[in-house]
Amino acid sequence: MTVSPFAVSPLFGRFTLESLPLHEPIVVATFVAVALGGAALLAALTKFKLWGYLWKEWFTSVDHKKIGIMYMILGIVMLLRGFSDAIMMRLQQAIAFGGSEGYLNAHHYDQVFTAHGVIMIFFVAMPIVTGLMNYVVPLQIGARDVSFPFLNNFSFWMTASGAVLVMMSLFVGEFAQTGWLAMPPLSGIAASPGVGVDYYIWALQIAGVGTLLSGVNLIATIVKMRAPGMSMMKMPIFCWTSLCTNILIVAAFPVLTAVLALLSLDRYAGTAFFTNTLGGNPMMYVNLIWIWGHPEVYILILPMFGVFSEVTSTFSGKRLFGYTSMVYATLVITILAYLVWLHHFFTMGSGASVNSFFGITTMIISIPTGAKIFNWLFTMYRGRVRFELPMMWTVAFMITFTLGGMTGVLLAVPPADFVLHNSLFLVAHFHNVIIGGVLFGAFAAINYWWPKAFGFKLETTWGKRSFWLWVSGFYFAFVPLYVLGLMGVTRRLRTFDDPSLQIWFIIAGFGAFLIALGIAAMLVQFYVSIRDREQLRDVTGDPWNGRTLEWATSSPPPDYNFAFTPVVHDGDAWADMKARGYQRPISGYRPIHMPSNTGTGVILAALSVAFGTGMIWYVWWLAVVSIVGILAVAIGHTFNYKRDFYIPVEDVTRHEDARTTALMGAVA
Repeated sequence: MTVSPFAVSPLFGRFTLESLPLHEPIVVATFVAVALGGAALLAALTKFKLWGYLWKEWFTSVDHKKIGIMYMILGIVMLLRGFSDAIMMRLQQAIAFGGSEGYLNAHHYDQVFTAHGVIMIFFVAMPIVTGLMNYVVPLQIGARDVSFPFLNNFSFWMTASGAVLVMMSLFVGEFAQTGWLAMPPLSGIAASPGVGVDYYIWALQIAGVGTLLSGVNLIATIVKMRAPGMSMMKMPIFCWTSLCTNILIVAAFPVLTAVLALLSLDRYAGTAFFTNTLGGNPMMYVNLIWIWGHPEVYILILPMFGVFSEVTSTFSGKRLFGYTSMVYATLVITILAYLVWLHHFFTMGSGASVNSFFGITTMIISIPTGAKIFNWLFTMYRGRVRFELPMMWTVAFMITFTLGGMTGVLLAVPPADFVLHNSLFLVAHFHNVIIGGVLFGAFAAINYWWPKAFGFKLETTWGKRSFWLWVSGFYFAFVPLYVLGLMGVTRRLRTFDDPSLQIWFIIAGFGAFLIALGIAAMLVQFYVSIRDREQLRDVTGDPWNGRTLEWATSSPPPDYNFAFTPVVHDGDAWADMKARGYQRPISGYRPIHMPSNTGTGVILAALSVAFGTGMIWYVWWLAVVSIVGILAVAIGHTFNYKRDFYIPVEDVTRHEDARTTALMGAVA
């Protein structure tokens, strides 16, 4: 039954005790576990008096490095939640044969696969990608921070706010049951009258604000804050891929904002943009969501292409092969990302001419991607390749991503897509490129830049165990889905009639179990590394013999990054500095002007969560109070003139003397 937005309780909206999923034993058990874990964490923070430290040094920080690390932590925490959904799906599909209904009812299962997709894309991959760009880009271009430090803090907390709303839906109400793109008419008020789609809309709208503002911030940083001598064609490839990524963000995310706003109007105000009646057209939603959705794929993968370029060059001991061609390949991918969206719905009656155009453009976009693969291979050719963990993840990526690319070209052929559309073959392909590209790239980046961020390397034994479990688990989990897709099995099914299919789902479930062990090994790697950090510490600042400018700073870098803005003479900036003989001024230090920390971003994000909650549950007084509070805090922040401070000369001098000694060791 549809509930009118205006026929609800004036105090609690449409929230009642029935909104608590007490009838779902899995949810209740999860809530108890989360509550106990949360209580233990709060007790530990209180016992060790860490609240003040976290607030002053992290939550309110405007330092791009700390914000980048918080993005990464958010992504890893949400990975645990999103992967738990994947395990639940694999287990359900492995046992739901021979008349068995499995252990998940249809209502719960639909929420699980929707939440899995939303969390993995918006709250795992996006925070990890944004965190990497936040941390690395200013260091690589020789800047002290991003262009707008406070905006950076605000962007992170808005992304975290969206994650909070998604997590709330697990325990209060329900999540959408529509699939991760919430296609109408299933996401309309008639088919989904509950709070699930509203959770989806407001979590994505709030997080999208953070992503869009972060994109603006990083574009301004790369364009306007490069060190003297660093022309565009002397930027590291990671900065190029970050620039193109953020151009895609600024161009694509307003489309997502607009389409979700129109869907909101359909649900709240009774408009008919995406209905089958009153002049509406659900296909307009499909076009708009994929005009955002396919560039989003490249938003995720392009920064990882930059990561693999840095790693391959460093661990081959050579300059990157074909720098110019890598730049132009990245630019071509950025442009073509907007000419392929319709391949997501070849089967929906667009016609042969339209399908042919988008099939051809989809095949063409594989060419610059393939060129990158050859550039990395030629960089390795005759190099002194060191198979450290970042390089192992890179080689695994090249093999896995090539498989995903070939299946993508197959899906780009409209007649083949008519057979494979909406099948498990498509699921296998998508995970092939996202796991093999984005997650493997994230793990390469974490292992590569961890010593830069914390001053000590990650322990390798547990890291290699995680690597082999992840890679073998991936193939066990998704190759069976290619087979099932070719057999005609469609996605999002909860139960199956044909018993001959079960063995393939059992193998896929075994692969998911191996990946779970890989995640556990990665967490153990972090724990062991932090525990044994003194033995793993490398004081040179450049443990990998890196070739880009961020290695010219100490590990970890100081708040100000660079006491003197470096001058760049070559594309291999740090390698060039070492070749010239590392020199640092011994005098002329000045107090360094830095922006002060501020809690405004946290407050605005908390008010945004309250606003989203009010809109989801039709608690109109909460929504109104929250939006007024957001405006008041934002306006009040503009009158906060005491936002800056200076690092004294003696502190700068003391740190730079120690850093010079360490970096001279790196040069030697």
